[in-house]
Amino acid sequence: MPVKPYDYSHRDSVQPVSWEYFHGLCKGLVEAVASYRPEMVLAIGRGGYYPGTLIAHMLQVEVHPAQLSRRVMDVVTYEVPQWITRPPAEVNRARLLVVDEICDSGETLTLVKGTLQEMGALAVRTAVLYAHSWGAEIPDYVGLITDALILNPWDREIWTAGGFQF
Repeated sequence: MPVKPYDYSHRDSVQPVSWEYFHGLCKGLVEAVASYRPEMVLAIGRGGYYPGTLIAHMLQVEVHPAQLSRRVMDVVTYEVPQWITRPPAEVNRARLLVVDEICDSGETLTLVKGTLQEMGALAVRTAVLYAHSWGAEIPDYVGLITDALILNPWDREIWTAGGFQF
């Protein structure tokens, strides 16, 4: 049975985000998490790779990728996020910062946090660039709370049919 695609009807507007604004959001998150002193950033892909990598560079810690998704080839396929690339063994006994692009239902962050705790992480906190009002209390750190449809700089154009399309 096919899974319903995401429902964007409850978005109240469209909010384009520039590279400069994205950079500022990451700097704000770094200032917020600095006292936590994470030893490692776990960036959740695809969208969390951008902020996760920048935040890890700013904090001068290692970054490791992980990926879970409801989608296959950009089509919503699963009701619950599925692991594609699991966290590395290095998370054991480490103080981690999980970074993702957005918190909607909070299901992804909850699943990742639980998995990291099962793997023996010393401490786990979560940070997102954006959270919707209905999911804003789930991450430990949020760059921006908005119910808009976010257009990240990396999402604005795709390559299709031999050219770029908005």
